[in-house]
Amino acid sequence: MKKGIYILPNLITMGNMFFGFYAILAVFNGRYEQAAIGILIAGVMDGLDGRIARMTHSSSKFGIEFDSLSDLVSFGLAPALLIYSWALQPMKRLGWAAAFLFAVCGAMRLARFNVQYSSSESKHFTGLPIPIPAGFIASLVILYTHFDLRVEHVQGLLILTYFLAFLMVSTIRYRSFKELDFKKRKPFAMLVAASLLLFLIAAEPQIMLFALFSLYITSGLFEYLVIEHRVPLVDWLRQRHAASDPKNS
Repeated sequence: MKKGIYILPNLITMGNMFFGFYAILAVFNGRYEQAAIGILIAGVMDGLDGRIARMTHSSSKFGIEFDSLSDLVSFGLAPALLIYSWALQPMKRLGWAAAFLFAVCGAMRLARFNVQYSSSESKHFTGLPIPIPAGFIASLVILYTHFDLRVEHVQGLLILTYFLAFLMVSTIRYRSFKELDFKKRKPFAMLVAASLLLFLIAAEPQIMLFALFSLYITSGLFEYLVIEHRVPLVDWLRQRHAASDPKNS
């Protein structure tokens, strides 16, 4: 600390915590959509601080710990309070227990990440990264608000909250995409695909954000069940392909 700290990445991390704190205040005031937007903006800040720290070679132990504490506020406490106040409150003890489990599993996920930071694979995360379930809950609230839907099937949302908490502390691996280097040349088709994705997000942000978070969550489950543990679906698909191949007839 006597040598000083890096200002830019830590200011962005502070912005992450600011919007997480704003989301908590919005939940207390019953403004659930504003709370969800605050969580999503905090997620953008969380993605920027690490990338800027790596680009400017300003990573530090202080920055890693500060980032984890900010993440706990923005992606642990804020979404837990949001899902409880918005949907789970009628479930009483089961509701606040699910919200607490979400927050505590998020804290354990961050602690495990810090312990394994130097030895973890750069291509994968162990367990669902905490900003993803937080963003999923936020996008779900925004989707309901956009279509003016009533919060029904509370039992399903309760099970979903428990399930997201489990995914954070599980050993299911999720792709980190840290190996992507945008400074190198890429195929032209990648630029077209990125442009199309940005267009879809701009056209229907409420639907697309929910779809993207859902897709990322299910992608890790798909790789874990079908690819790593070879659920019979893989063998069934291979048998269908072999049966339809003219060479085998």
